[in-house]
Amino acid sequence: MAKKHLLKGLTIIHEDQDIIVVNKASGLLTIATVKEKINTAHFMLNDYVRKGNPKSRARVFIVHRLDRETSGLLVFAKSEKAKQYLQENWSQFSKKYVAVVEGTFQDKKGVIESYLMENSSCHVFSTQDKVKGKYAKTAYSVVKESDKYSLLEVDLFTGRKNQIRVHLSEAGHPIVGDKVYGSRDKVLNRMGLHSLSLTFAHPYSKKEMHFKTPVPQAFQMLFKGK
Repeated sequence: MAKKHLLKGLTIIHEDQDIIVVNKASGLLTIATVKEKINTAHFMLNDYVRKGNPKSRARVFIVHRLDRETSGLLVFAKSEKAKQYLQENWSQFSKKYVAVVEGTFQDKKGVIESYLMENSSCHVFSTQDKVKGKYAKTAYSVVKESDKYSLLEVDLFTGRKNQIRVHLSEAGHPIVGDKVYGSRDKVLNRMGLHSLSLTFAHPYSKKEMHFKTPVPQAFQMLFKGK
């Protein structure tokens, strides 16, 4: 299927009667917040499937989310049944990200595991409390590095809120542009995190679906000639 470009940083990569897969730009919300109701991927896709008819009962369902400043692949379901299947099996599917982080790693590959919890200020952090915290597992490998930065490929084994951001920050390598978790670097003018690829079973046919987007050019420019 040819890619369809929607307004404000959303591109449809794939669409069928059960799912819509999109490439979201950095800066676009996945779903509405108290302050922003319209400029979201969810709102735009609802409007898209309704074909501009406000009385249409067509809608899309949230399967997972990306942070506002994270770009890349997002999957939406077109029915409650498809949503339920994808969410129930989400931990079994492959989710790869690329991240630009501060500094260089002594170990070029690694796995970070911890229990994550959220405080009253919505800040996520690792805890020793296995009862209150939720288990999180992140694997990384260094793809390229410079004197100041590393480009990582990241495998997300669990889908906790802000998981990649917290794990890399606590490892001493905050994601570039992630001021919430310790970065003061503005070289990208955005956060250096991108949802690179998704592999999952289609909710109806159960056929394996694989989608991949390019690494953002701004990320690659930091490692030109490396």
